[in-house]
Amino acid sequence: MITIRPFAALRPILLILIIVGTLLPWCPAAAQIPDLGSGRVPTLAPLVREVTPAVVNISVRGRVKEDNPLYRDPFFRDFFDLPRQLEREVQATGSGVIVDAQRGYILTANHVVAQISTAQITTKDGRRFSAGLIGRDPGTDIAVLQIKRGNNLKAIRLGDSDKLEVGDFVIAVGNPFGLGQTVTSGLVSALGRTGLGKHGYEDFIQTDAPINPGNSGGALINLKGELVGINTAIISPGGGNIGIGFAVPINMARQVMEQIVEYGVVRRGRIGVSVQDLSTVSSEPQATGRSEGALIASVLRGSSAEAAGIRRGDIIVAADGVPIRSAAQLRNKIGLARIGERVQLTFDRRGTLHTVVVEISATRSAPAASSLRR
Repeated sequence: MITIRPFAALRPILLILIIVGTLLPWCPAAAQIPDLGSGRVPTLAPLVREVTPAVVNISVRGRVKEDNPLYRDPFFRDFFDLPRQLEREVQATGSGVIVDAQRGYILTANHVVAQISTAQITTKDGRRFSAGLIGRDPGTDIAVLQIKRGNNLKAIRLGDSDKLEVGDFVIAVGNPFGLGQTVTSGLVSALGRTGLGKHGYEDFIQTDAPINPGNSGGALINLKGELVGINTAIISPGGGNIGIGFAVPINMARQVMEQIVEYGVVRRGRIGVSVQDLSTVSSEPQATGRSEGALIASVLRGSSAEAAGIRRGDIIVAADGVPIRSAAQLRNKIGLARIGERVQLTFDRRGTLHTVVVEISATRSAPAASSLRR
């Protein structure tokens, strides 16, 4: 004889069925196939159509000099008339972004156009133009090219990279591996990345939007269709994307471009100090209780910093009202400021805040920009 207990064992199952049956009418979208004809399917296609005409492919040719390995051998060096360096022709591809359609200005990465003699620009619609080099800045890995006016170009709007937040959606557009224009998407993974050893002035946007060789110089774009960064580097043990890419913030690139357009180079200034992160020292942070800022390691005699009263051991905590959290951030601020510009610095000296105004003075002149044949 079998004893049946109709509700005791089935009560949890019945409860689940009642809950599911109650919620299903309120969640029709979860159980339905999207209506492809209504236009309600989430897509970035309208944004992509708007911004991609401003992103171009760059093909470069040039000749580079390399050390002759045979020259190191005394036998070959003494008995054969060997050149110390060998010259070879290089050919590469990269990406660029049209930022001024009227004047034909294109932003790209410096390492894309370094040591080249010609550059050819290909637009999304297949048109080709020869480009001239306005100037380049190895310190930020930014360069400016120019093609002739009147070619019915389309430029992209420049955004404000200071408003980016970790978690913002972005898309990357470029020419990976020479395949042609390619669009990828991802998030802003981190901001203010430094210490990568790539360039002299580092303030990178980190993104997981797939970036590969050939994307350098291409666009990092927010969901408003604004340019927020110039893609420049990846961390890639195997040579391809692993979700760690970096872009120069557009606010930094804009400052560099303005000087390149005006002077052909970036005329960097200085205030006459050397700085280091607080994390690299052990005694000074305990004196003020600070863990962020730029510690003044030395002050050059006769410099504008000395004239303003800045001393060794001071901790710079703000520049023009913007918090300074690291030595790299202060170097970027000073290095991108124009000569003669005045910067308001706030520093902590033994727990007391002081504010001074320091003038940016000239450094050694930068090398002249080379020219490309148009």
